[in-house]
Amino acid sequence: MLAAGKIRGKISAARGCLQHHLATCHRPNEKSIEAMTEHDSTTVQRSYTFRFYPTSVQRQQLAMEFGHARWVWNTCLTWRGRQYRVHDKRVTGVDFSRQLTFLKGLGPYAWLKEASATCLIQKLRDQDTAFRHFFAGRAKYPRFKKRTHTQSIRYQLDQRQVAGMYRAGEFLKLPKLGALKLKWSRKPQGIPKMVTVTQDCVGRYCVSFMCEETLQPLPRKPNGIGVDLGVCDVVVTSEGWKSGNPRHLRTHTRQLRKTQRRLSRKRKSSVRWHRQRIRVAKAHARVSNTRQDWLHKLTTALIRQAGFIAMETLNVRGMMANRRLSKALGDVGMHELKRQMEYKAKWYGREFRQVDRWAPTSKTCSVCGAVQKAMPLKVREWTCPDCQTAHDRDINAARNILILATGGRPGSHARGGVYQPAAAYGC
Repeated sequence: MLAAGKIRGKISAARGCLQHHLATCHRPNEKSIEAMTEHDSTTVQRSYTFRFYPTSVQRQQLAMEFGHARWVWNTCLTWRGRQYRVHDKRVTGVDFSRQLTFLKGLGPYAWLKEASATCLIQKLRDQDTAFRHFFAGRAKYPRFKKRTHTQSIRYQLDQRQVAGMYRAGEFLKLPKLGALKLKWSRKPQGIPKMVTVTQDCVGRYCVSFMCEETLQPLPRKPNGIGVDLGVCDVVVTSEGWKSGNPRHLRTHTRQLRKTQRRLSRKRKSSVRWHRQRIRVAKAHARVSNTRQDWLHKLTTALIRQAGFIAMETLNVRGMMANRRLSKALGDVGMHELKRQMEYKAKWYGREFRQVDRWAPTSKTCSVCGAVQKAMPLKVREWTCPDCQTAHDRDINAARNILILATGGRPGSHARGGVYQPAAAYGC
């Protein structure tokens, strides 16, 4: 009996110690898991664009909506200019909204009731935004909308009834249009609040909206790359990889010349002129779409390749002033490439830095740091006279960009002034 009592005492003591250990040890609770998720994930506003194919009834309704929105924009723009010139008074879209409500009650303007009220109000808000950009110096004075240009209207989805109007990957219903036949190329995660319907110059219909989503970063990578932009090769990395240049505009030049030549021979504003104008717009849209698709694939590959990406800041506007290189530079799309790199690096947990555009990256030896006096553009390969290292011009520039972004000093031109940092890349 005594032995059994001792055994029971030892078991109860061990059980108490175990319970005490489990109560005091660190275990992840809901708050700590949420904190880790918030630290790793990123919440962004992600936009989607899907093409849809309207029925004949929907085409008529959209043509009416586009016409009404265009009339409201042009009339409000004329009214604003007259109020400022004659009465020296600044008015906004809210002021014209009151006038619009009054006009709907009049007989000659009763046709304004046929369009969705939210589309007209959103068009006035767009004009207010355009004037804010104009007064801030970021844009020119707003211009009148034309019938042959891209048409767009914006619908506001009632969040109380959004479950019956939108379901990702299945259907989308809009006021006075009903269900749209969308080409769901992907499935959005969030719920949109606004939906923009657009008809481009080619005649294609698209819907665009924005959703709030939580993106998980890509797997961490300890390496870094420097990126040098050019015309012969759009992207050259410090690891020696060259992307090449598809030259989208040059590829479709023959077709563009043919369609534009035929357009010039048509009588302006005739039926055949409008048909040929659509053919020209389709040719230009094909060039733009192929370039955009290639840039997205290129930037995504670079983001997945390294955890740290360095690039040189370029004065694209100044380079476009060179009439000999402007066509080739415009075909590359350097500004769009940099824009995509910036937002994709934020989305997927990469670090993106830019170095000084005046740094002598092309004529500096990436091995010993010696700087050459001159390096013409026609020189694509050169040998350092100090260390006898053979360099490819673009690869050497990409390596110097990486060195400057990770600890080099662009102001020091002495040998050894640009050095490779011993610390790991910040990723």
